[in-house]
Amino acid sequence: MPLLNVTFELPLKEPVLVFSLVLFIILLAPQLAKKIRLPGIIGLILAGVLIGPNGFHLLNRDISIVLFGTVGLLYIMFIAGLEIDMNDFKKNRNKSVIFGVLSFLCSQIGGFVVAYYMLKFSLPASILFGSMLGSHTLLAYPIASKLGISKSRSTTIAVGGTIVADLLSLLVLAIIANSARGQLNSAFWIRLVISLAIYVIVVVFGLPRLGRWFFRNAESEGVSQYIFVLASVFTTAFLAEVAGLEPIIGAFLAGLVLNRLIPHTSPLMNRIEFVGNALFIPFFLISVGMLVDLRVLLLGIDAWVVAATMIVVAISGKWLAAFISQKLFGYSVEERNVIFGLTNARAAATLTAVLIGYDLQILNENVLNGTILMILVTCVVSSLVVENQGRKLAITESQQKPDLSASPNRILVPISNPATIEQLIDFAILIKDRHSEEPIYPLAVVKDADDTQEKLVASKKMLEKAILHASATEHSVQLVSRIDVNIASGILRAIRELMITEVVIGWNGKVSTRERIFGSVLDNLLLESQQMIMVCKILHPLNTMNRVVVVVPPNAELEKGFSGWIHNLKLIASQIGADVHIMAGNSTSSALKNVMNQTKPAVTVTYELFENWDRFAELATKITTNDLFMVVSARHTTLAYHSFLDKMPKLLARHFDPISFVITYPQQQNAEANTLLINGSGEGKMIEVNET
Repeated sequence: MPLLNVTFELPLKEPVLVFSLVLFIILLAPQLAKKIRLPGIIGLILAGVLIGPNGFHLLNRDISIVLFGTVGLLYIMFIAGLEIDMNDFKKNRNKSVIFGVLSFLCSQIGGFVVAYYMLKFSLPASILFGSMLGSHTLLAYPIASKLGISKSRSTTIAVGGTIVADLLSLLVLAIIANSARGQLNSAFWIRLVISLAIYVIVVVFGLPRLGRWFFRNAESEGVSQYIFVLASVFTTAFLAEVAGLEPIIGAFLAGLVLNRLIPHTSPLMNRIEFVGNALFIPFFLISVGMLVDLRVLLLGIDAWVVAATMIVVAISGKWLAAFISQKLFGYSVEERNVIFGLTNARAAATLTAVLIGYDLQILNENVLNGTILMILVTCVVSSLVVENQGRKLAITESQQKPDLSASPNRILVPISNPATIEQLIDFAILIKDRHSEEPIYPLAVVKDADDTQEKLVASKKMLEKAILHASATEHSVQLVSRIDVNIASGILRAIRELMITEVVIGWNGKVSTRERIFGSVLDNLLLESQQMIMVCKILHPLNTMNRVVVVVPPNAELEKGFSGWIHNLKLIASQIGADVHIMAGNSTSSALKNVMNQTKPAVTVTYELFENWDRFAELATKITTNDLFMVVSARHTTLAYHSFLDKMPKLLARHFDPISFVITYPQQQNAEANTLLINGSGEGKMIEVNET
């Protein structure tokens, strides 16, 4: 009888043991690489070399490794499309196309010349050899994302150029392969054009509509949202293959069309990045390493010559494309180097091309072995360059970013209705500066009465829901519970003691006939505070909004908080991928254009003249449930105040019932002068503060 129930044989085949080994490699390899000052990505690739069939042969590169590796590659492309700033992408699309063509041609021409005239390959083999070098894989993109430069123009151009270069490379592959099979005829071109047209129409126009419908009907189901996104990505990738493209193109396209539906600070985005970075992408890197066979260097001088030639042409071609693009677009040295680093690595498309060429006997064994070595070298170079130059670029960009608000970003979210917690927290996350380390402050205020203890217990449970929701986004939250003589007084004292700059508060859309504007709580809050207050009625998930329609009163540009609410507006529109439509008078529109054009993030803005506020109710016919309606208002005694602004809440309640809207009252003081006039008797008590 054996001592153990499990027999250990190499290569390992026990599923649990195989998975455990891979997980330990994912855990330890990046840490060991960092010890010798190498990017974690290189550690995973080298670990794949060691444990693979060409190393110590601990594991086979079987169907399970290939499956997870393929998922990881598609994940990289999907996240690249998802993290692109669509407004910057639109502005730089021509540059992306130019760089993509340059990136392909520099390597294609260089590879062809070397193969045809130096290595004496045939004409088809030389063309295919060059196209292999023309493609690249965004293997180092996770490094750029981690460094916070995923939205920089250099990264945007590199990502867009990747799609162009890979498309051209794969098109050359298809032409050469079909020519070798004798299938290159008019039927091939007709089939390709028709299938691509159908594919683009289905994905570009169908998937966003399906996604918007799904998110509206499953807004609180985090797991189902993630599964829907994952299913969409892989279905789109498969359909791309059916249409004659590589699946990586489909995954990237899925990221682009779902970009507007997945805010970058949302819980869903956090789940997507977490699973990818923790599991699928490391699997892909390990699977790439398992392809490398260092023994090819012992096969003779021909293998060395072909491998060295491929490596030199591959690296120099991508560097030349980045250099030309730098001169054409006026980019910095760091931006050029980041573009070069991101587009230097080869993996999936290159490997596909060489295997097809080898199977069709167009390319010989030396090219196959040289490709494996080229994959290893270019992946290492790509990771090192992006790690080093990306860090420099991140420092440079952080110093150049304009800051619309000199004060710290401290947001208070008073909560009274458990049903609106998630919407208010999501809205607060959207307007929170991602560079700010300040927490969000959910607040529950309990009136001082006989049943105070029971209400405190209930409010604590309510605030725990805010913790649970915010923790999914990795934003820090500091919960605050208050006992005070009335709700408004409790909120005001919290504003003062926590030095709050912005208040996000919900509203049920009902106006009391006895109160001047909203009701006692909101009216007192407006009267006694000078911070920016955003009164929200959110009926639909913010990520399903197509536009943010903003109505601005005359003289709004004269308010102290003018730049502050514009900053929030641009953050909201940028995060949810919505266009901005501003309705204002001529002078106010001119001031808005100046600020909007000079500050980040970039958003698409249109303007419409609106001066007749007596016809405000008629706007309800122009606004749909797919719009977020934002009304900029003003407090009494301020420069932008007009009597018609007091009517806004009643008009909104009466005519805009199915519309999600936000009423913004700009800040009236600097954060340093954070003093309040508090009415009412009694001292409020801060009874509980928890951090998460």
